[in-house]
Amino acid sequence: MEKKQFQAESKRLLEMMINSIYSNKEVFLRELISNSSDAIDKIYYKTLTDDNLTFDQDNYYIKVGADKENRTLTIKDTGIGMTKEELENNLGIIAKSGTLAFKKETEIKDGHDIIGQFGVGFYAAFMVADVVTVISKALDSDQAFKWQSEGTEGYTIEPHEKADVGTEITLKIKENTEDESYDEFLEEYRLKEIIKKYSDFIRYPIKMDITEKRPKDDNEEELVDHTEEQTINSMVPIWRKNKTELTDEDYENFYTEKRYGFDKPLQHMHIQVDGTIRFHALLFIPENIPFDYYSKEYEKGLELYSNGVLIMDKCADLLPDYFSFVKGLVDSEDLSLNISREMLQQDRQLKLISKNISKKIKNELKKLLKNDREKYEKFFDAFGRQLKFGVYNDFGANKDMLQDLLLFYSSKEEKNVTLDEYVSNMPEDQKYIYYATGESIDRIEKLPQTELVKDKGYEILYFTDEVDEFAIKMMRTYSEKEFKSVSSGDLGIESDDDKKETESEEIENKELLDKMKEILAGKVKDVKVSNRLKSHPVCLSADGEVSIEMEKVLNQMPDNQNIKADKILEVNTNHDVFKSLQSTFDSNNEEQLKLYTNLLYNQALLIEGLPIQDPVEFTNDICKVMA
Repeated sequence: MEKKQFQAESKRLLEMMINSIYSNKEVFLRELISNSSDAIDKIYYKTLTDDNLTFDQDNYYIKVGADKENRTLTIKDTGIGMTKEELENNLGIIAKSGTLAFKKETEIKDGHDIIGQFGVGFYAAFMVADVVTVISKALDSDQAFKWQSEGTEGYTIEPHEKADVGTEITLKIKENTEDESYDEFLEEYRLKEIIKKYSDFIRYPIKMDITEKRPKDDNEEELVDHTEEQTINSMVPIWRKNKTELTDEDYENFYTEKRYGFDKPLQHMHIQVDGTIRFHALLFIPENIPFDYYSKEYEKGLELYSNGVLIMDKCADLLPDYFSFVKGLVDSEDLSLNISREMLQQDRQLKLISKNISKKIKNELKKLLKNDREKYEKFFDAFGRQLKFGVYNDFGANKDMLQDLLLFYSSKEEKNVTLDEYVSNMPEDQKYIYYATGESIDRIEKLPQTELVKDKGYEILYFTDEVDEFAIKMMRTYSEKEFKSVSSGDLGIESDDDKKETESEEIENKELLDKMKEILAGKVKDVKVSNRLKSHPVCLSADGEVSIEMEKVLNQMPDNQNIKADKILEVNTNHDVFKSLQSTFDSNNEEQLKLYTNLLYNQALLIEGLPIQDPVEFTNDICKVMA
């Protein structure tokens, strides 16, 4: 029998198929099963135009079987089969797709799309097989044919006996090598695992003979092997079912089965889109944050399916980073896949899906915020920081998407509020959205800088996450209201009379303030009379874009650049401590003035949670005052 050679281009492509196109050998089974599904689809299409044919889905299936002794794996289908010419054209010329040609001929579009397009998936079999044998009998044909190949050296075609219409592919699995074990592709459990992973939602039954241990007759103690045919795949994806057919328990069970997390989903989104690009999506918001969420090991992304066939485990392009906590999958009929199905030919389609999904997630979160505040706050406790990072990243490009989802603790409400709720409750005379930063709510409550704002009856947002202030610096405003730190130089609260009084005190105490500034040279930018302190003697404020809290965060980074805020020491001229300062200055006791000034500066540092440069000197100074 004459051996036919692959065309030169096909031979080179086959070498690439075996060695480099597919990144994972196990996908060969996905490709062969997808081809079998296509073959059954073709009969279905035929019935739409041929009144002599009927399509009874119960008669159509795919059967997978392994023979360990002979090292063979067989994939059999009851599809349309191939004639000798089709075997020659479809398998003799790599990258010529019979499926694609069939689609062009029929031009039937009814949502029952055929999977394969490129005519190369079949050759993935050579990654695991030394010999591939295809026996096929076409619909309306009396003669079956056998196609056989050992790889790049060519193939043979000859008549063969086969009773039923369909195709049977037998792989002679390679022997193990030092680097590769091919035995796994003959193991029942491994084949089931691969089928469930990639082909669980193929719409026809994928059957296997499964052997299990069962009691012998009525003897419970003696176990024997029992083999029976089982359907391995689920066939109908949950995301293609009508929402009215499903319960919360169905979604929770799916979440558990897919191992998206050990918790229960806090919320699910069942999405179907028919537009520029069609897709189904089933998304979940986890209840708890994954233990590795903020580590390098965490991989974001959704499972990506094309017509129910898994293409990618983690498609990161489907989710923006700020929604990276979302779990789930997307199934689209419109994806342009490359020849290995493992990558997309272009990312425009993914961008359209991602944009649509992002809007859906935001709308779902807004709905949750409005209708179930307790549940939303539970979500925000887990993932609110990620939303804030989303506002900060990309120079605030995503602030409009995320700003209405943010929550901050309110000094007045003593609970979390949205920015919209804050602005809605602002008095008419309030110009700014005031905030204070600190390690905890309790620490912020005690900050001297909050006194004046609170006395005015204005609400303060408490920022306790290190990213909070960075995020609002990117936002700058919300609802045309500018953010203002209670530690900023100008609070925008003082009346003209207050300003004149402060200026007068500045002039009156200029020499003392200048002397204190001289003592603290290199530590503070200036020493000023405070207009915000009521009961405290001293505090620090910041002049410029870098706040004191931002300085603390930035200097904790691995690439610490020793960034410093421009600090201003503010003193309360109405406090008894200031009277001691004045008395010391008037008596020309420079040593004592230096002692008091350093103590007040270090006190201000401690209030801010900043480290004291010389703790020993600080304790000695305290001892001097007490002596």
